[in-house]
Amino acid sequence: MRATNMKKAILKSRMLLAPMVAVATLLLTVFAHGAAPGITGPSFDLRAEAAYITQPDGAMVYSWGYGCNTAPSGFAPSAIGNAFCSSMQIPGPTLIVTQGDTVTVKLTNGLPTAAGNTSILFPGFNVTTTDGVIGLLTHEAAPGGVVTYTFTATTPGTRAYYSGTQSDLQVEMGLYGAIIVLPSSIPSACTTGFAEKNRTAESHWGESDFRLAAAAYNHPKACYDREYLFQFSEIDPRIHSQAQAQVAAADCTPTATTPPALPPTCTLNVATEPYVPAYFMINGRSMPDDMDGNYAQQYQHQPYNGNPHMHPGEQILLRVIGQGRWQHPFHEHGNHVRVLARDGNLILSATTPDNSLAGPLLFTTTTTPGQAMDGIFYWTGKGLDWDVYGHNPTSPEINGKLPCIADSNGYNTVDPTAINYYEWCQDHNKPLESKPFGDVAKGGPITLPDANILTNGAWYGGSAYLGPNATVRAVGFTGTTPPSGTIANSPTDEAGFAFMWHSHNEREITTNNIFPGGMMMMMLVDSREFRIDESN
Repeated sequence: MRATNMKKAILKSRMLLAPMVAVATLLLTVFAHGAAPGITGPSFDLRAEAAYITQPDGAMVYSWGYGCNTAPSGFAPSAIGNAFCSSMQIPGPTLIVTQGDTVTVKLTNGLPTAAGNTSILFPGFNVTTTDGVIGLLTHEAAPGGVVTYTFTATTPGTRAYYSGTQSDLQVEMGLYGAIIVLPSSIPSACTTGFAEKNRTAESHWGESDFRLAAAAYNHPKACYDREYLFQFSEIDPRIHSQAQAQVAAADCTPTATTPPALPPTCTLNVATEPYVPAYFMINGRSMPDDMDGNYAQQYQHQPYNGNPHMHPGEQILLRVIGQGRWQHPFHEHGNHVRVLARDGNLILSATTPDNSLAGPLLFTTTTTPGQAMDGIFYWTGKGLDWDVYGHNPTSPEINGKLPCIADSNGYNTVDPTAINYYEWCQDHNKPLESKPFGDVAKGGPITLPDANILTNGAWYGGSAYLGPNATVRAVGFTGTTPPSGTIANSPTDEAGFAFMWHSHNEREITTNNIFPGGMMMMMLVDSREFRIDESN
């Protein structure tokens, strides 16, 4: 089921009071995936402008955002096609530079005149400014004016940038974005030996490399295989409506004095308290819109998606930024997240000779307004106590027998081209019923859903095993468990495990108080033979 059709079905299912578990299974077949797309520097020409962004409930929300004033020098990662940079987008363009670069950001103020000055802050960098006018926190661009910021990207990592002018209004309206600084050198441990086995596996199955680099930092433990950037924010539509109405009502006709001046009627007085957000967004979109592809044409001002996708054993770099006014307790189902750094600062041990990474292992990654976090997530199936690949030594298997040769850590890592690369060997050939629970009378610990129930059966993957042909491997062609993907996909197509990633604040998984919506997406784990394509 394609993402567009799935979204229509999701909107219908809201009326049916879908249970949380149904949402967790309905997204097995989404074909749009995440990444950390952006524009490359080290020189950027940005523009602050007004436009409308969309919400899944059909609302068009008047907003302000940063965008490209002129065409950028390039887009990254290069494997993603059809990239664009509008003159306004939310979040603003992700600025991608390399450690040691002298970064120049020119900002033109294209906001409505009544909005007044605007600016950009780059926390964590020593910034110098030219042009513009002196503001409270930095130099600002007056209406129609220009200001230029220059700094050296001294350290790698993920950081936020946002307006330093009347931030309670301008950040709320959408003036924020991310800057990613890539390390100037990559540790050899991230390009050779064991770290390269996942690249061998991905290449074997025809996958492109969507990483910005092989490591997040100049540290041998900062290697990764895929990366995703999540910027969390919220919208109080009352504030946006007030700003829109006041912009329309403002009289900004210059006076006849010499020099001409703007009249006192050319100003805004938008109340930003009390704050009652109704829309909760990941990368400028709410669920299910955040599962559509990067640079999807229907989101001209919201180009970035949020849909993590991975194979077992891959090291996933999560770049997370709190861009709004609230903290958001975000939970990544399937495993904990090991924090590498905050605001570009590696968390290192002071007691080990090699200064090993020492960030906490978090069940929920709370995003603090203005703070960025880099962390590592992975999934292997370890500890489930059943064979997730569905091996059955007494039945014929597609692609031959799949042995599991444990390495020193217990994983199958000898042959990276094997379908079950990184399988937890202790559970190899262990039947699903070894630890029964649920409806075992039907032959397993799961109760197969009724395919006639829209909110459940239509999106069920069809099997408790990982991979398009895992059911055939487990029970043969005459088995009672439906083949993977019977209902939604061809059995030879995607059939992965879906884990909901969502805010643990229940209100934040709604769109204007309607569930499902808001800060939610699905993390999909697929067998190696399914080719993950992050370019759409």
